Amino acid sequence: MSEEILKALAQLFAIITKQGEGVTEKERQYVINNFTQRLDKDSVNEYIAYYDERVGAGKERKQKADGAPAKLTSVKDSVKTLAICKKINETLTQPQKFFVLQELLELIYADKNYNEERKQIIYTVSQTFNVAEEDFQVLEKFVLSEDGLDLNSEHVLIIGEENKFKEENKFVKLDEHSKGTFLFMRAPSVEVYLFRYFAEEECTLNGIKIEVGDTVLFSNGSTIKLKSGATFFYSDIIAHFLSAVQEVKLSFNAIGIEYRFFNDKIGLTDINVSEDAGKLIGIMGSSGAGKTTLLNVLSGSERPNKGAVCVNGLNIYEDTKAVEGLIGYIPQDDLLIEDLTVFENLYYSAKLCFGEISRKDLIERVNKTLSDLGLSHIKDLKVGDALNKSISGGQRKRLNIALELIREPAVLFVDEPTSGLSSRDSENVIDLLKELTYKGKLIFVVIHQPSSDIYKMFDKFILLDTGGYQIFYGNPIEAISYFKQMARQADSQSGYCVTCGNVNPEQLFDIIEEQVVNEFGQFTGKRKTNPMQWYNSFKEKFIFRPLTDLWNVHINVPKKTSRLKQFLVFVARDVKAKLSNKQYVVINILEAPLLAFVLAFIIRYNNTAENTAYIFRKNDNIPAFILMSIVVALFMGLSVSAEEIIKDKKILKREQFLNLSRMSYLFSKVLILFALSALQTALFVAVGNSILEIQGMFFPYWLMLFTVSCGANLIGLIASSTFNSAITVYILIPILLIPQMILSGAMFSFDKINDVVKNTSNVPLLADAMISRWAYEGISVHQFAENKFNQRFFNLEQKEHIAQFNTVYGIPHLRSGLEQLAEKLMKNKIDQKDINYYYRPAVLFVRDYAKLLKLPKHEYEKLDVIFTELNQNNIDKLQYYLAQLDEVLTLLYNQTSIQKDNLVTALDKKYGEGYTLKLKDEYYNENLAEYVRNVNNAQKADVYKGRLIPKTEYIYFAPIYTHGMLDYRTHFFSPVKVMFKHTVPTFWFNVMTIWFMVLIMFIMLYFDFYARIFDGFKKLKKLINR
Repeated sequence: MSEEILKALAQLFAIITKQGEGVTEKERQYVINNFTQRLDKDSVNEYIAYYDERVGAGKERKQKADGAPAKLTSVKDSVKTLAICKKINETLTQPQKFFVLQELLELIYADKNYNEERKQIIYTVSQTFNVAEEDFQVLEKFVLSEDGLDLNSEHVLIIGEENKFKEENKFVKLDEHSKGTFLFMRAPSVEVYLFRYFAEEECTLNGIKIEVGDTVLFSNGSTIKLKSGATFFYSDIIAHFLSAVQEVKLSFNAIGIEYRFFNDKIGLTDINVSEDAGKLIGIMGSSGAGKTTLLNVLSGSERPNKGAVCVNGLNIYEDTKAVEGLIGYIPQDDLLIEDLTVFENLYYSAKLCFGEISRKDLIERVNKTLSDLGLSHIKDLKVGDALNKSISGGQRKRLNIALELIREPAVLFVDEPTSGLSSRDSENVIDLLKELTYKGKLIFVVIHQPSSDIYKMFDKFILLDTGGYQIFYGNPIEAISYFKQMARQADSQSGYCVTCGNVNPEQLFDIIEEQVVNEFGQFTGKRKTNPMQWYNSFKEKFIFRPLTDLWNVHINVPKKTSRLKQFLVFVARDVKAKLSNKQYVVINILEAPLLAFVLAFIIRYNNTAENTAYIFRKNDNIPAFILMSIVVALFMGLSVSAEEIIKDKKILKREQFLNLSRMSYLFSKVLILFALSALQTALFVAVGNSILEIQGMFFPYWLMLFTVSCGANLIGLIASSTFNSAITVYILIPILLIPQMILSGAMFSFDKINDVVKNTSNVPLLADAMISRWAYEGISVHQFAENKFNQRFFNLEQKEHIAQFNTVYGIPHLRSGLEQLAEKLMKNKIDQKDINYYYRPAVLFVRDYAKLLKLPKHEYEKLDVIFTELNQNNIDKLQYYLAQLDEVLTLLYNQTSIQKDNLVTALDKKYGEGYTLKLKDEYYNENLAEYVRNVNNAQKADVYKGRLIPKTEYIYFAPIYTHGMLDYRTHFFSPVKVMFKHTVPTFWFNVMTIWFMVLIMFIMLYFDFYARIFDGFKKLKKLINR
């Protein structure tokens, strides 16, 4: 206390003692003793002199009034009392003021002179200190009682030999070996406990002797011991008080828990825990002893190999629906969303917890929780990250606790809440957890190196040794005494320092891990007592008695939020966080147009002999632009989604105890990423197409690139869900992108790749698994066939180029083959390979184009029969039909060319001279046309599986050869696809194909497909190791 407060206390002592008959020797001795406990000898003399001086003035007044009737307290003393109390109010906390009031009452008890004047002073102090009326009345009777017989309050616990006390009090019978009366009092408003005793035998509190009748503070972790051996633990005493007021009736039993890791390493060995409501249980142990593992097993995050954990008789691993909402978990790491404010973090978390509560009520609940935790003044501050801190470490921990506290789970698990905090912040956090136990919560806390004050706050400790052995389970103070006894230390009966009342938890580990010393006085590294020996000793000394399961007791939990509401909350929370991060917003908005500008500006190439204006038709880089646009869409989609789930994994671990919908969470991620991808690709297409003057293609380009980016979003989300490190995912991005580029069909022709991968007639299956292949083909085909110029001529050009191919390459190839076949037939050297390569392609070609020959009906119907047998006559017939087809197709080519020329003339006549050329310059690209037609391929035709396969003019050949309703496969740059016997334009088919892939990937993401595969490999490895 400060000098000002000590003088104020001395003045209060003086005002009280000078009321009535004045100060007595016993009262003055009490004042001396009080200051002696607080101050050194010189300071005691100074304050006693100050007290005597104030009392002296009172004595003179009393002497003058000697023989006169006793008067009520003077106005002067009342005013002085008020002034002193107001000064104290500005400095001391409510519990401290309660102790001051207790000391004033003890002063009166010293000589048992409680007259009306003193009562008035005490009452004035109580009122000015804002002490609850009920607490004051109980305190007054408790301190002044002679034997406890006059006490009558539910806030009083009496432990005695027989119950001769009033019914309102709580009574516990004393064991038969002890005698006396032991009084305990609880002040609910300040959660303070006081103790008195009346007995002949000696009584010690935390190793310090207590005088009979003295009122002392019964603080956290206190232990009262009698000479007869009886012991009263703090946790046991408050359990009697709280049993009637606790809202939650709970039994928590973990019996025979054993856990092994994937590598078969032992994690936990035969752990037994049994607790009821309203307890703070600490879990301690050296590094690697299994503290966090035990916390995960008890909370249900990990399933043990043996044993069960039951809450009110419900197995948390099997009756998952029944225990929904009962368990809360606060990991060591932050669960906060860095870009949200303190209020927003708690608000969105609360919205996910409470399904049927109005927004107004929810905000009030959030504000109350923040106020209770002392966070109201920072509620509008952004939480920030490790490098950009807006709130302190202690405030972050309290906010983390608030995320669980607001929904009030019956059982709460907390992993190292004091790590990285100052001693004051650490005490505040544990004090907060301790207060929760008064509401009936059962809290398990993993803690490392607690201070004396923190150590004493725990009701029980579970001590683990290397290998997950349970080597102690019980009262914290008893733990120190137990290990001292086991180590045969001299002061083994006391767990406290008899001078200051502190404990040293480090003693535990000093004893547990004590090493053998060699003859040179050096540590050998070998422990005196190994974990198994400690475990066996514990099993011998302590008998585990599990609580009876409360099968019929139901614990109320907030009603679950609907999936739709969860989805909306997830969306709102994520959008708010993203918009709050200005760098994220700026980079993601500028990234696409900037990349589009750089790409388009560099490849805006004017390939003309004269130095004229830019002409789209002459730009040789359009195919490369299409490919790079797809790569950019893939890259943007992957980069924005790569961290989405990884950064939420710690939050998801906590929210798994809320049993939230994974579907709602994933849908929210997908919706936000798709919206962002839509914006990015729109900006990219707007800038890139404008610079390169790609006209009339904004929507097709945007739709395809958006679809590609959505596919990349799903790939990124799957990677983010599968791996635990963002660095791993970012390293994975180029590994995912490069195959997309290689198998897109733009960089390498599918005709010129490894034979293991290649398919002569269709796109390789491996390429079909690539989003880029479908996107590149779709955009290229649409750009060529559906541009404003070519859409007028495509049908005519298709007939023209097919006829030209057949007359220039197809029919000559077949006729040459038949000539070689005739020669082999004459030499009788025909085999099946020759039939498939020379004969069958010609037969199928004639049958496919027979209608052009206008054969008589009976002859057309006999074509299949005519060519069933290979002979010279049939070869001659095939040669004849091929010659006829050559003439017909040549005529068709000429007619189509004339029609096309007439159309050009008509357009020029209608819209002006040079209209078609201008249209071609603006919408048609020559290099892209070469790509989609594959005109530069040296091999123009080939035979595969008995059919003639064109190797040029790809864009004009529809897939006429299919193998069933679901056979979608065609050559690259086919103008249409066939599905269910219907033709679909390539662009739209490819868009639908990518969306189908997106759907498949979402299903894989929902079931965490790849993560399960990796877990399967781990389990398989574990079985192999066994």
